[in-house]
Amino acid sequence: MDGEGRDAEGKPVRDPGSITYSAAIESAATLDTSSELSEFGSRVEREARRRGFSEARRQAVLGDGSPWIWNTSGELFPQVTEILDRYHAKEHLSLVGKAVYRESAEGQEWVDARYDELDQGRLQALVRALRVHIQHSEAGDCIRYVWNNRRRMRYPKFHQQGFCTSTGVVESGCKVVVGTRLKRSGMHWTVKGANAILALRCSKLSGRFEDFWERRSERPLCPPSSPPKVVTIESAL
Repeated sequence: MDGEGRDAEGKPVRDPGSITYSAAIESAATLDTSSELSEFGSRVEREARRRGFSEARRQAVLGDGSPWIWNTSGELFPQVTEILDRYHAKEHLSLVGKAVYRESAEGQEWVDARYDELDQGRLQALVRALRVHIQHSEAGDCIRYVWNNRRRMRYPKFHQQGFCTSTGVVESGCKVVVGTRLKRSGMHWTVKGANAILALRCSKLSGRFEDFWERRSERPLCPPSSPPKVVTIESAL
């Protein structure tokens, strides 16, 4: 969750200390007939409540085009502004360019033109250019993608309002929180062990390390009838 800061050019930037992390190896899926949130949805809800998300002056959710993301967003935060990650949208356009023009210079020119239309919010012109190549399945898929997410792709308006339109902080967070800690050479994890380390790492990176241990110091280490267990935690969080 970011702040409302801007740089000297008026572009939105993250305020220092405004980012918190929450991560676990868990499912984001839930049955349509289920009345309960998925594990991931519950985690998002807890973090939003902790951060006072509902009290923010403006609220936005960024994500890629996966339907489950927007279903979760709509269920938890129906009042927010939803924004499709701009670079994820550009990846879809690049796929069309490669399918039609391969790796040619002409293809790169075509893709660059579509990028400009996307950045400028000219979605009708973008769709017209895609329809020229409707015989390619990639173009048809991209048209549906744009149509389904059109209200989330109003990038000039979002920028004018000071919203970020890239989920780069999330991609970076995945590397900082998970990749650099759990994917080192020779490492093997159980789900329980990985989640324990992730909980510690998120607490440390979010500035809540002392709170993490204080909460756990109030809990009994083990049931009275159980023998004590020795727990070793690596220091390289």
